[in-house]
Amino acid sequence: MALSEDEQRLLEQMEAALAAEDPKLANTLRGTSRRWHRRRAVLAGIGFIAGITCLIAGMQIHPAVSVIGFVIMLAATVVGVSAWQQSGLAGDGPANGGRTGGTSERDFMGRMEDRWRRRQDDGL
Repeated sequence: MALSEDEQRLLEQMEAALAAEDPKLANTLRGTSRRWHRRRAVLAGIGFIAGITCLIAGMQIHPAVSVIGFVIMLAATVVGVSAWQQSGLAGDGPANGGRTGGTSERDFMGRMEDRWRRRQDDGL
């Protein structure tokens, strides 16, 4: 069933509003770039291993090679951590380092902020 022009325009406006209000949710719903971020994380891991190899090989060859290996490791770590966070692999819950209650902590903080706002509004 095809949408009318008005319905199509309304749908586009709703999509634009969602993208403006919560871009992370909009990207998740679109399903874009998630795979790319995972590839970047994997490539960063490979780069980190290459950096370690240069670091160790530099001990035998020349100290400058070790410095280059360290810089490669550092760059790979920065790229890997940013890709890991953007891909959604660093979600809340037991999977991220054994932490539990991530959402309940946020709920608790949200309730506390709501109480604080009510007290401020009542006091004025």
